[in-house]
Amino acid sequence: MNRNHVILILLLTVIVLIFYPVLKNNKEVGLDDESAHLELEKFKKTEEVFSSRRNAITIAAGIVEPAVVSVNVIKTQIVKRRHSLFFGFYDEVPYSIQGIGSGVIFSKDGFIITNAHVVEGATEIKVILTDTRQFDAKVIGIDTGHDIAVIKIEGANLPFALFGDSDELIIGEWAIALGNPYGFLIKDSKPSVSVGVISAINRDFAENKDGKIYRHMVQTDAAINQGNSGGPLVNVYGEIIGINTFIFSESGGSIGLGFAIPVNAVKKSTRELIEFGKIRQIWFGFKVQEINPLIASHLKLKSLDGVLVNYIQRNSPAAKAGLQERDIINEINKNMIKDTRDAELAVFDISVGDSIDFVIIRDGKEQKLNLKAVEFK
Repeated sequence: MNRNHVILILLLTVIVLIFYPVLKNNKEVGLDDESAHLELEKFKKTEEVFSSRRNAITIAAGIVEPAVVSVNVIKTQIVKRRHSLFFGFYDEVPYSIQGIGSGVIFSKDGFIITNAHVVEGATEIKVILTDTRQFDAKVIGIDTGHDIAVIKIEGANLPFALFGDSDELIIGEWAIALGNPYGFLIKDSKPSVSVGVISAINRDFAENKDGKIYRHMVQTDAAINQGNSGGPLVNVYGEIIGINTFIFSESGGSIGLGFAIPVNAVKKSTRELIEFGKIRQIWFGFKVQEINPLIASHLKLKSLDGVLVNYIQRNSPAAKAGLQERDIINEINKNMIKDTRDAELAVFDISVGDSIDFVIIRDGKEQKLNLKAVEFK
């Protein structure tokens, strides 16, 4: 036996001595599956592991989950049908379309918030609770502009969620989106839950083709999918901080760009809809136009920012507040005004009874005015 053989034998001996205990232990564990299972169950029940599973997010989801509902609607559309192949005559026939959305009960009396686009034009609304109870719902009021609707069901021992304060949101804090996008499609009526963070606040969007204006929107990367419209976005306290409304997506699925109507705007709309059945129109009594270079030169203005007051209605709230023609409005309720779109958005969330603060320029001097919003009649 030469020297190389001796070295090889020694190496094999060392390897066996090192790995034999490991192989022996693994074999023993494999042979005793019941003991391993018992050890795992014991580990699961330790306080540290249980505490790590049941955290603020799971508690918040559990608090609000019973109040999340599925909103199933039947809408009737009138479809033109060709009556004659040769003469081009048409008749109109009703066609029923089923839609699905989500909502959240916010009152023990059975008031439910959802999106306006979920229930607009509905001839029948069926609400399904997480405990499988089903109710027919009636529309209390629709705020088309804000895309908010209030519907109501009649029932006993109804769960409900509480409102939070969207003005206190912190970018980066946890956000939990809930909704029930399946309706009658699955037997389990529990809502789906997705978790993310508050990605941004105060996102403004131009008026869409349906006439809805989304202002001060809450952006989140918590997954919001089709059918989740009208469901709540909640914080770690289980409070509603927004109503899930739409996503940006090319495929139709969530890509982490979801948007919710802030709950403070929702609260204003729901109060109006419950008390008056509609959003009361505000009477301002003035009109404005954008400032172009010609106007700026004529009025000796240093900037094109702001809007020019070009009409004041007699005895209107604007006239009583002291607003005059040729005033330049630079600020409305601390919102900087650069053009007419800024001015429209600044007063979009105003409700009857609200106070509106203006910062204007008159004869080259800055002034502050206050207008009380009253209902247009």
